[in-house]
Amino acid sequence: MAETTATSGQAQPPPVASLSFRFGAFGAAVPLVFFVIWAITTSVMGLSSEIGLVMGALFGITLGLFCCASSWSDYANGLFEGMTQPVGVVAIVAWFFAGMFAQVLQVGGLVEGLVWLGGVSDVTGGLFVAMTFVLAGVFSTAVGTGYGTTVAFCTLMYPAGVAVGSDPTMLFAAILSGAIFGDNLAPVSDTTIVSATTQGADVPGVVRSRFKYSIGAAIPTAILFAAFGGGGDVSFADPAAVEAMMSSTEPMGLLMLAPFALVLVLALSGQHLLTSLTWGIIASVPVILLSGTGALSDLIAFDPNADTVMTGALVQGVKGYVNMAILILLIVAAAYLLKLGGTMEVITGKLVGWIKDSVRKAELAIWGIVALLNTAITINTAAEIAAAPFVRELGERYRIHRYRRANMLDAVTSALGYIFPWGAPVLLGWSTIQLMQDTYSWLPSVAPTEVFPFVFQGWLLVVIMLVSAITGWGRRYEGPNGEELKQQPKLSTASPYQDDKREADPV
Repeated sequence: MAETTATSGQAQPPPVASLSFRFGAFGAAVPLVFFVIWAITTSVMGLSSEIGLVMGALFGITLGLFCCASSWSDYANGLFEGMTQPVGVVAIVAWFFAGMFAQVLQVGGLVEGLVWLGGVSDVTGGLFVAMTFVLAGVFSTAVGTGYGTTVAFCTLMYPAGVAVGSDPTMLFAAILSGAIFGDNLAPVSDTTIVSATTQGADVPGVVRSRFKYSIGAAIPTAILFAAFGGGGDVSFADPAAVEAMMSSTEPMGLLMLAPFALVLVLALSGQHLLTSLTWGIIASVPVILLSGTGALSDLIAFDPNADTVMTGALVQGVKGYVNMAILILLIVAAAYLLKLGGTMEVITGKLVGWIKDSVRKAELAIWGIVALLNTAITINTAAEIAAAPFVRELGERYRIHRYRRANMLDAVTSALGYIFPWGAPVLLGWSTIQLMQDTYSWLPSVAPTEVFPFVFQGWLLVVIMLVSAITGWGRRYEGPNGEELKQQPKLSTASPYQDDKREADPV
C-alpha cells in the first residue's frame, strides 16, 4: 500500500534524484544567478530590502521552472525537498529565539546602560572612540545584531562622542567596527547561526574556534581608534543639549549583562543554543521587573487595535526575522537545484581543476567566492546563504574542518557587509545620524564614502582570513568522525554529498 500523507491522502512522491535543464548545468543555476543579479541591481539603485530580496528569489525560482526539461512536478518536488533541508529550518528557529532575546535586552535598557558607562568614565577624544568600539562590541555580542547595534549607538553614542571631542568619521567607523565584532562572534548572531548550520557545525564550537581571529583584529582596532580618534571640534555643541542627552541614560540597564553572560556561559559550555536562549529570556524577566527598566507589557501584551493584536519585545523579535526566514528557505531551495541539476559538480570540477591538490588554493577560492558575493549583495546574511553551498562543497571535498569553513564564511561576510559605502548597515547608520540632526542641529554627518577606509575591524578581519588561507594558520582538517586533524586525511574522488552524509547538531 502506498504511503499517504495525513492531510491529503495522496501518495507521497518519491525523492527527486536529479533534474534535467535546458542550457545544461547553467539552467539549474538560473534561479540563484537571477537572485544575485537582482540583489546587485536593487542595491545599486538604492532599493535593497529584505522583502525585495524575497521577491527576487521568487522570480528566480519561477524562471528556473521554464528552464527545466524534466516534468514541472519534479521541479516543484525538488524545490520542496530543498526547503526541508535542516539548514534552513534550524536557522529560522534559532533566529526567532535570538531575536526575542535581543529585543528583551533592549527593553531592559542595556544600550542606555552602556552609554551611561561611557558618560561617567569621563574620557574624551580618541579614548572615547576606542571605548565606543569596545562597548558596541559588547552590545552586539550580547544581542547578536550588528544592525541594531549600529542604530542604537548612532542614536546615543555618536552625539555624545562628537560632543566630547571625538572625530566624527572615526566615531562612526568605531560603531560599525563594534557591530562587526559581535556579528562575527556572538553565538546568537544571525551570521553565526547561518555559517554554523550551513556547514553542519555546532555554534559553541564555531564560536570558540573563531575567537582568535576576532580578537586578533579587535586589539589593533582599539589601539588605532584610540590613537587617531581624537581631534574633533566641540565648539559648536550646545552644552545644555549635551547634558539633556546624557541625563536620559541610566546605569540600571547594565544589570542586563547578567542574562547575557548566562547565555554566553551556557552556549559555550555545550548547551543547545535554544536552551541557552530560553534561560536567557527567562532570567531577563525578573531583572527587568525588579530594576524598573520595563514592565511585563513591554515584553508581551494584547492590543486589539494593533495590526498584529499581540505586541511587545518577544513579538518584535520574531517579526524582525520573518522576511529573512522566507528568504533562507527560498535560497536553500535554489541551492538544492544546483545539486539536482549537476551545477555544483560542474562548478566544483572547474575549481578543482585550478586547485588540484592544494588546500591553500581551495581556501583562497572559498575566500574569493564569499568576498565576491558580499561585495555584490548588500544584506550580509543573504550573501552568506548564497555562498554557503559553494563553501561546503569545496570544504568537504578537501576535508577542511566544518569549524574552519564556517569561520572563513562568517568572518568575510561580517566584515565586508559593514565596509562598502553601498552596504545596508553603512547606509542605515548614515541615515540614523541624519535623523539625529533633527534633534541636535550641531551634529555633523559622515558620508558612507568617507567612513569605509576606517572600519578597521572589518578590514583587519578580511586580511587576517586571507593571510590565514595563505599561511594555513588555524587550518584544521576533518576526520571520519568529525574530529579535528592537523594533517589532511586521504581525499575521496566521489562527491562529498555522496560519500559523507554526517551532520553535526547544528546549534
